[in-house]
Amino acid sequence: MSPAISVEAVSKRFMLGHAQGTTMLREVVMNALRAPFKRRSPGEREVLWALRDLSFAINVGEVVGIVGRNGAGKSTLLKILSRITRPSSGLVRVRGRVASLLEVGTGFHEELTGRENVYLSGCILGMPKRRIDDQLDAIVAYADVERFIDTPIKHYSSGMRLRLGFAVAAHLESDILVVDEVLAVGDGEFQQKCLRTMGELHNSGRTVLFVSHNLAAVENLCTRALWLEQGQLQEDGPATHVIQSYMATFTSSDERVRDLRDIPDRQGTGDLRFTKVEFLGPDRTPLAAIRSGDSLVIRLHFEVHRPLTHPTFAADLHTFLGTLAAQVSTQNDGYTISLLPSGPGYIDLAIECLPLAPGRYSLSLLATDHGGTWADHLQHCTSFEILPSARYGLMRGLRNPVLLLESQWEVTAPD
Repeated sequence: MSPAISVEAVSKRFMLGHAQGTTMLREVVMNALRAPFKRRSPGEREVLWALRDLSFAINVGEVVGIVGRNGAGKSTLLKILSRITRPSSGLVRVRGRVASLLEVGTGFHEELTGRENVYLSGCILGMPKRRIDDQLDAIVAYADVERFIDTPIKHYSSGMRLRLGFAVAAHLESDILVVDEVLAVGDGEFQQKCLRTMGELHNSGRTVLFVSHNLAAVENLCTRALWLEQGQLQEDGPATHVIQSYMATFTSSDERVRDLRDIPDRQGTGDLRFTKVEFLGPDRTPLAAIRSGDSLVIRLHFEVHRPLTHPTFAADLHTFLGTLAAQVSTQNDGYTISLLPSGPGYIDLAIECLPLAPGRYSLSLLATDHGGTWADHLQHCTSFEILPSARYGLMRGLRNPVLLLESQWEVTAPD
């Protein structure tokens, strides 16, 4: 049987600062009015290769996860497979109808109602009207938009667009379902519903491509994973093995001091840059080991390149499979910073009792300005191991929990 998706030596090149693909007449006229005499020589254009010589095949019925850092080329690949953009070189064969959920409201017409957009999506997939009629009630109920189904999409919130978009993609008769990280913007209840639905697709015979930073979801839902690194295929194999290889690259050892200055995979304006992270004890001396229940100080060193008023710092702790274990921020803790002048500095995050189970965890960091704009954002910039301790008893029979609770038991029995 021929594969559902075949990708052969595919590359995608972008010219930074220049529009890609077909340019509308309106855009040509506007560009001419903005800069009527401006000319660019080819040497002035900066080339970005989002994908380089990518080759793989996906069989019918496979559920495949795609993992990688921001900017690895994951979304670009999905847009090529969804026929939203074309590759610069190489050959892509997609056999069957593709339903994509790449961005909130992708494929929706702003002026049409929710009901009309459901029928439009079905027509694009080649479904007859009677088949769409049969699925309409299920789609509306799944998306929980009964009251607004005859309201134009332009009046929907982002959450409503997301729910309807996923419901359409999951219920209409496509052979291939492509889902990007967009699920992360839904509320917790809807995310669980989406993940349950995708889990049911294992036995449906549909081919599924799933991009997510939640590596636990990828491992649970997917039998196979592709790891992209700087636009190239780094590894292709069983999901668990690929995820372990991918997470192992975040840091090669349990470093108590991690230099962050040379990490290229970061986002933000650069007004502030994290430079180093230290794991310290409550007396601010380096820790020899981090144990469950211990007091911990995470010292975040930074360099301010432009003074920031009322900045916010945040940190996320993820399990080794990418599940968010804890999230803290100066804003949630009510800690206000009036001004950060230019120059070096550090901020201490003190955790009185670390209630996490033994295992490996990764740390992600974020700093924003007063308006919420990212100054620096580092995902999984370092990892560390939490060791067992006697604080939570003998720790026998644990089935991979994340959170540990101090507890006491008391039984009352008949005399």
